[in-house]
Amino acid sequence: MATQASQIGVPIERERAFFFAMAIAIVLTTVSGFVLQFVMGRSSIASPWWVHLHGMTSVGWLALYAMQNYLVFHGSLATHRRLGWVASWYLGWMVAVGLSTTTVAAAAHRIPFFFEPNVFLVMDYLTVLVFAGLTLAGVALRARTDWHRRLMLCAAILVMTPGVGRLLPLPLMGTWILWSIWLVMAVYVGIAMTFDVMTRGRIHPAYFWGFGAITLDTALMRPLAFSPPVLALTRALMG
Repeated sequence: MATQASQIGVPIERERAFFFAMAIAIVLTTVSGFVLQFVMGRSSIASPWWVHLHGMTSVGWLALYAMQNYLVFHGSLATHRRLGWVASWYLGWMVAVGLSTTTVAAAAHRIPFFFEPNVFLVMDYLTVLVFAGLTLAGVALRARTDWHRRLMLCAAILVMTPGVGRLLPLPLMGTWILWSIWLVMAVYVGIAMTFDVMTRGRIHPAYFWGFGAITLDTALMRPLAFSPPVLALTRALMG
């Protein structure tokens, strides 16, 4: 099936190689954040089991994302589609684990000291939900390859949030923590947009929707965090 990329003259192989490279960069960035914390002695294998479950679940998703791009890069589209159904079911597990881990972390008083607890809750909840929304949109538009791969890329960039946070000096950033993480994600989206301009002559509209969702997500975090329902939830969870 011809893609929009081939219709407007962008070599399919070049675009596939770019998205595979972006997938590798996302995986390396995320893993680097956790490795850095472990090397500096700020992470421990003695953490509760649910912390490790959350970490393995996220790594599993990133591995799936990288594998999917690898399969497309090598032209194994049938396998890519079959694995896509596995990833669609895995998405539900990602959401369940992400939301429950954040809730348990608050109840166990395991929120990092430099986060306001209510902000941490909203940040994690919204990140999981927006990630799921972008992924579902990408799945729904899987027949439109140009939209599919760009929305999935935006969702994968959002998954970098925990790893990026561990690479930045968050304790020094105060109330700018959320926007500092957003800025790193903006760099990755900017690279993707630049690739579009160089190969297509314009930015694909999928990025405006995808990055628009990420930006709106970030902008809403602090206002929602200080809303009465979230403050009440924070008090209920943390006693």
